[in-house]
Amino acid sequence: MFNKANIIPRPENIVRKEALRPLGSPPAPANSDNSLPNEVIRNDAPPATENSMGARLIVGPDVKLKGAEILDCDTLVVEGRVEATMDSRVIRISEAGRFTGKVSIDIAEIHGQFDGELTARSQLIIHATGKVTGKIRYGKLLINEGGELCGDINALSAEKVTQSGRSEVAAVATAISSTVCG
Repeated sequence: MFNKANIIPRPENIVRKEALRPLGSPPAPANSDNSLPNEVIRNDAPPATENSMGARLIVGPDVKLKGAEILDCDTLVVEGRVEATMDSRVIRISEAGRFTGKVSIDIAEIHGQFDGELTARSQLIIHATGKVTGKIRYGKLLINEGGELCGDINALSAEKVTQSGRSEVAAVATAISSTVCG
């Protein structure tokens, strides 16, 4: 008779717990006896965290993607070069990455270079190694020391206010968010 308790999982379906840690988190301490951990996780189905991240596209360090329209992608990670248009949720450009084109996004996190038309509806984050040039629109802006921002730059809130009904805050935002180059 067939008994589930007697089934031994195949090695390719066994994963150590530390292999499932989120990217960027520190590795778990290694076992001194190099044995499998006490708890073994079966990897017959994709982990739930994979589905919660949504659709993700990673353009690797030596990859060039040119002339594309990127659709239905929740997160784009650029480690190589991309020339495209995109409307999505998140774009992350690594230090060696470069994006040229038109992007409408919720959150843009730039470590590398962006050139073109960028609308970050929620937040634009430019890290110390980041350089952003072109027509830039943003909800909130964070630039770390060393980050560069150059072009036609405006806060989205400043664009939404009409000329006749401008509030004092919108007038100040418009005054400081014009063409800036570093």
